[in-house]
Amino acid sequence: MSDILKRLAAVIESRKSASADSSYVASLFAKGMNSILKKVGEEATETIVAAKDDDDSQLVYETADLWFHTLVMLSARGLGPEDVLSELERRFDLSGLEEKASRNIRT
Repeated sequence: MSDILKRLAAVIESRKSASADSSYVASLFAKGMNSILKKVGEEATETIVAAKDDDDSQLVYETADLWFHTLVMLSARGLGPEDVLSELERRFDLSGLEEKASRNIRT
């Protein structure tokens, strides 16, 4: 299942150095992190709005946009889906309450 995330991350990486005129991803990187973060925020809002409706296909569509732009954000920081998947794997055998308590210790 995560293979598509790895493939998408590879495409994002390959487009980082493309001309901003020829690639949407390159244009996001050219605009800088603040623009990328704004786009992630917009997509998160659209996902939340879609979740309030009964149209599952729209929710899936907006979630795909959110995930895509989140991958762009991670890439801008030198991270990728494997970093997030590793963190999820680390949490897998923890209860939600244990994981939340461990965050309080780290801060």
